[in-house]
Amino acid sequence: MSIRTAEASDLDAIMALERASFPSDAWSAEMMRAELVSPHGRYIVDEEAGRVVGYAGLRAVSGAADADIQTITVDGAARRRGRGRTMLRELLRTADERGARTVFLEVRADNPVAQELYRSEGFVEMGRRPRYYQPDDVDAIIMRLDLAGWTVQGAGAGAGADVGAGATAGATQGACS
Repeated sequence: MSIRTAEASDLDAIMALERASFPSDAWSAEMMRAELVSPHGRYIVDEEAGRVVGYAGLRAVSGAADADIQTITVDGAARRRGRGRTMLRELLRTADERGARTVFLEVRADNPVAQELYRSEGFVEMGRRPRYYQPDDVDAIIMRLDLAGWTVQGAGAGAGADVGAGATAGATQGACS
């Protein structure tokens, strides 16, 4: 597992994972390209043997009180090895470095594996958005994390067992671990 900051040259590999993981509502290449170069975001990739097997993104304006996990995705064959958790923790550290106190995300209601990953890191449910994920008519569960509490606990050191998960577009869908 090798985590690094995503570059524009990673776009094709990221989009291949995006389309495979989210066939009904994948982001467009233009949207993803804009995210990769935004000064308010941080995107990372997970490489194995020179191949991108996962990516994750955060929207965190420096000095703002809150941040949003935009996406976390791991190739199906590379799941259940702690990759999603590792990327999530890296994004949370970035949010902390940028001064965020709270981190939000949305996760598909039909993705209990992702929900468990987020809960095990300290996220709590704070609401729902009915039929948010289209065209699938799936609710979004809105979750939040008190970043200061997470940092005090040793950056997720007390987290539960390795589980799969997933995230996308400030709305975590489901394709990681």
